Amino acid sequence: MKKASVGSEMKKQRESRCTQKTISLLSPLGTIQVSGCENGVHTIQILMDVAPAERSSEAPLSCVVTDSPAETSPEMQRCVEWLQAYFTEPQTAGSLPLPAFHHPALQGDAFTSRVLQVLLRDVKFGETVSYKRLAEMAGNPRAVRAVGGAMRRNPSVTLLPARLCQVPLLIPCHRVISSSGQSGPYMSGRGDHLKQWLLTHERQRGEG
Repeated sequence: MKKASVGSEMKKQRESRCTQKTISLLSPLGTIQVSGCENGVHTIQILMDVAPAERSSEAPLSCVVTDSPAETSPEMQRCVEWLQAYFTEPQTAGSLPLPAFHHPALQGDAFTSRVLQVLLRDVKFGETVSYKRLAEMAGNPRAVRAVGGAMRRNPSVTLLPARLCQVPLLIPCHRVISSSGQSGPYMSGRGDHLKQWLLTHERQRGEG
């Protein structure tokens, strides 16, 4: 067996040994499910069960836990606190510690991991970045297509059955736009409305 295959198999085995738990939150985008283990967050999924909330100065946005195990890891709790701040008090989210991630796509030195880590670290709330610029930031200006591939391989945007899609929030793939300034497709077009909502949310809250 090739070394790369052995490494991949070892990662899968480590992942399968995790005891995952799931916390559900009711957010302005509908139900969000955070799954993870003691080592960190595995996935953040949004169930597109309702239309995104309309903004109103009289009705502040909310994000509340609706279902949670009796015991959760500190990393899971940290993720919940960050998500709640992102929607309700986004100006404070940047000062909160991020949870650890426990997913192969975010570990190691592969280009996909590097792109996602750069996006997470350097593209802040209210900012956007083009695929070309993100490739430059990740150290390979010619790898624009590879950056697009990294966005598709982000565990937060893996396409699942039609009723269930994973959505990036902590890893902000919604901030990656085309060089023309257009927002571009999101989740093969099925999540375009979510991307627009998130970008507008960040722009309006940043101005506030």
